[in-house]
Amino acid sequence: MARSARRAIGAWALLSAAVSGGGSHAQKPERSVYLIAEDAGGVGGAGGRDCDAEHVACFERCWNSAPPLTSIKWGSGKHHEYCTEECRARYMDCIEDLERAAGKGGASELRFSDLEGALDWLRSHRSELAMGTVVIIAGVAFVVATGGSGALILAPLAL
Repeated sequence: MARSARRAIGAWALLSAAVSGGGSHAQKPERSVYLIAEDAGGVGGAGGRDCDAEHVACFERCWNSAPPLTSIKWGSGKHHEYCTEECRARYMDCIEDLERAAGKGGASELRFSDLEGALDWLRSHRSELAMGTVVIIAGVAFVVATGGSGALILAPLAL
């Protein structure tokens, strides 16, 4: 009788653990935004380049310096045109670098079994990440992105 009682209690404990989410299966994370870091600096890809910021800085640097050609007057329409064309070419080079970095050997998808493990890994491997990397956590898809304040986040991937 004691043996059957132990067996019943063991079966009940196993059933309770399965129903309450215990056991060996990872719990699915909520479809929420998770903070990886306060700022996106140091993120990999193409060295963490911000092509838009580089473009603005290029134009300001060009516009605030004398044109390399003596036939262009400083501050003239031709000077503006020169800076626009020069910085557009550099901007396109930056975009191509980012696309190449995203398309080559780097992982475009990372898989983890639990949220805490994923966040720990992402925080300690920022230089290996690229914006737009898909991160699967216990079967739920997220994407590495930046928030409005420049924070590096893990956002739910809506399909």
